[in-house]
Amino acid sequence: MFGRKKPQKKTYDKVNQKPVLHCSICTGEPVAGFKDIHTGKFEDVMLIRNDRDLKTFMEMYDIETITKEY
Repeated sequence: MFGRKKPQKKTYDKVNQKPVLHCSICTGEPVAGFKDIHTGKFEDVMLIRNDRDLKTFMEMYDIETITKEY
């Protein structure tokens, strides 16, 4: 009743996008999102504050592995 809601399943374009954890060079602050493999444009989805946020993002989009870029 008062617990955390399960994240709703969402989709992304698996042919043209790849999941990426984009980290700031200065602060190391990570942002999860998707990078277009053709243009290199990054689309941010959510700020990652802890391991639970990363797990939520990966469950939401059904992702098994994610790469980290700076």
